[in-house]
Amino acid sequence: MFRWTRVVSVTAAAAAMTLVAACGGESGGGDEVSVAGIFSGPTTDADYNALGLKALEAAEADGARTGHSESVPVPDIERVLNEYVADGFSVVWTHGSQFYDATAKIAEQNPDVTFIAEFDGEPENQPENVWVIDRNFHTVFYPIGTLAANLSSSGQVGYLGGLSLPFSYSEVHAVEQAIADSGKDVTLNPVWSGDFNETVKAQQLTTQLLSGGNDVIVTSLNLGVVGAFKAVTQKPAGEAWLTVKYTDKSKNGPDHYAATVLYDFEQPLTEILESIESGERSGYYQMGFGKGASVEVSDAVPAEVRTAVEEAVEGIKDGSITVELDQTEPK
Repeated sequence: MFRWTRVVSVTAAAAAMTLVAACGGESGGGDEVSVAGIFSGPTTDADYNALGLKALEAAEADGARTGHSESVPVPDIERVLNEYVADGFSVVWTHGSQFYDATAKIAEQNPDVTFIAEFDGEPENQPENVWVIDRNFHTVFYPIGTLAANLSSSGQVGYLGGLSLPFSYSEVHAVEQAIADSGKDVTLNPVWSGDFNETVKAQQLTTQLLSGGNDVIVTSLNLGVVGAFKAVTQKPAGEAWLTVKYTDKSKNGPDHYAATVLYDFEQPLTEILESIESGERSGYYQMGFGKGASVEVSDAVPAEVRTAVEEAVEGIKDGSITVELDQTEPK
């Protein structure tokens, strides 16, 4: 239990807002702490932003005074950060790596406030009042590559991303590494829709991948995955499979669902806030198996494939498998 003041959480959209003042100044050494979260999309998305709100609500349940803004675009992030600083929040968390640079900038201007930012990897020149959450996507996607290599009958696996960003490239390379390590004669074919939430484009690209012989589709999407399911469910069950990210979306096509890369930000946020409360105002938290990330495999997937995935996860946990971080654009 954190030594925080309990007040009602305040919710707001991306517009400017005013919240009840909380205790400011340095956190640590028993100071009361208040926590604000800034989310890039709606917290009703049953996806990435909903996970952020769930973590913030867990902090509130432990006694925190909390507030949050949702659907905040990158151009507005500095303004929203400054508003929370002005409102007296002693900890401000930005949920999404696209906010890192702005968070680091505002942190340097406000040394008495502690910030939590997300990054894919370990950043250089990290401010002394910033905690970094490394989402470590590439490591968690390796077992998905193991699944795809062992599940595919055609030897062709598709990867469908949203924006072509470095973290997405790292997922592709991790899947390719897992396929190579499996010894299977399988090829990965990556494509990007240009939007994590656009369902029509995702459906079109998934249809194209299936027409090209890809029988396992690895997705790295948010709401766009609904369109991918619409395409894959046109195939008979067992002839096409789909994996998803962040939350279990199997209800969209249970007979074609293969696995989920599950994320839970409650554990990272709780552990970081405990460290801040004890006086540690900067640090690096790498998510991974047992630290906010896991892989859930459908019972419909053959037992030998599930076993291969479990072995991959254990290999990563015990250090016998090292997943390389490669954020270069796939060739």
